[in-house]
Amino acid sequence: MVPRLMTAFSGPLLEIERRFLDAMPEIERWMRGQWQEHTPPFYGSVDLRNAGFKLAPVDMNLFPGGFNNLDATFLPLCVQAAMAAIDRICPNARKLLLIPEKHTRNLFYLQNVAQLAAILRLTGLDVRLGSWSPEIDRPTPVALPDGSSLLLEPLLRSRSRLGLEGFDPCAILLNNDLSAGIPPILQNLDGQFVLPPLHAGWALRRKSNHFAAYDEVAENFSRLVGIDPWRINPYFSVCSSVNFHERQGEDCLAANVDAVLGLIREKYQQYGIEETPYVVVKADAGTYGMGVMTVKDAAQVTGLNRRQRNKMSVIKEGLAVSQVIIQEGVHSYERVGSGSDEGVAEPVVYMIDRFVVGGFYRVHSGRGKDENLNAPGMHFEPLAFETSCSLPDHGQNPDAAPNRFYVYGVVARLAQLAASLELERTAPVEEQVACA
Repeated sequence: MVPRLMTAFSGPLLEIERRFLDAMPEIERWMRGQWQEHTPPFYGSVDLRNAGFKLAPVDMNLFPGGFNNLDATFLPLCVQAAMAAIDRICPNARKLLLIPEKHTRNLFYLQNVAQLAAILRLTGLDVRLGSWSPEIDRPTPVALPDGSSLLLEPLLRSRSRLGLEGFDPCAILLNNDLSAGIPPILQNLDGQFVLPPLHAGWALRRKSNHFAAYDEVAENFSRLVGIDPWRINPYFSVCSSVNFHERQGEDCLAANVDAVLGLIREKYQQYGIEETPYVVVKADAGTYGMGVMTVKDAAQVTGLNRRQRNKMSVIKEGLAVSQVIIQEGVHSYERVGSGSDEGVAEPVVYMIDRFVVGGFYRVHSGRGKDENLNAPGMHFEPLAFETSCSLPDHGQNPDAAPNRFYVYGVVARLAQLAASLELERTAPVEEQVACA
């Protein structure tokens, strides 16, 4: 199935989908050329928003934590893509150390870890799980809801190598986004591939760097297919030196909110869109939907109450927010379910290397079309993606399932390409030299 898209807004998106379908050979040739010049991240997931008149990425996660939400039919795609990534990075790899988040009590997350480990084992790798959590001071089995279990083991550092008791891997895959910083145990390793690289973690990464790279990718791609880049790209700006507790940076916030809203209003007028423009103010580093607020008027950011300031001032791991991105809000007109179970939905597309390997819908019945769906009360619909994102059918309408999912996959791959540019441009000098 394809979620219901409000018919009043389906026309413009049908136009985008039709252009993508007509330009498919050119798109795929262009993509191949880009991947010859740039190395994709090992994996990633992209949150998309479908407004009918616009389809754009609003977040890019380089440490995806929802592989358990993918439909089982996509497992072969995942395995093949992982094989391709490993062959390119470390073709002789035999042992891989997977380091997850420290959520040892979050069974939903650990089911993701189990699925990711299963995918990697099917590539022929010996995979074991290591943790630097103080709770894991010995091999610790964790029971999962499906009756299986994971074995978490304490990490061991020996000179310049990292492993486990009796396990010296040649590759280390992080499924930990390093929000709390890069621990010494991961630093200055020699002869081991760390995937993604350490500067991909939120200790150093900034969303604004990603969307600056995406600006460039979207501009080049839009010339190829003949569309306005705005149709696939959200406006954004950045405010530094923000302190919500102390009310520092409010003038910067208000000015940038007003500027971005002004740009959106011009586009809405150009396309005859009658919706209310809004922006999303969010921490420039971090994930889990924390430090996020929807704003429709600049005055909203100058009069935050204590509760709102507390919400915006801290993100995952209790880290203080000092820089925010002001991003154009993209309405989500897709809905999943029926009756009381119906909710606003946004597609989440998963990739390994340069390949789309599946996706699902994030659904929230308690949130509106202009609100953040990555919030308590959300759920996932893995069965929505019943067809591959790489097999469009020119014999069907542009909004048929294989064609809409193909368009999702193209925009997601553009975000993955932007992530590769972002990582190239933000790599520490010593890493750039090592990779040269």
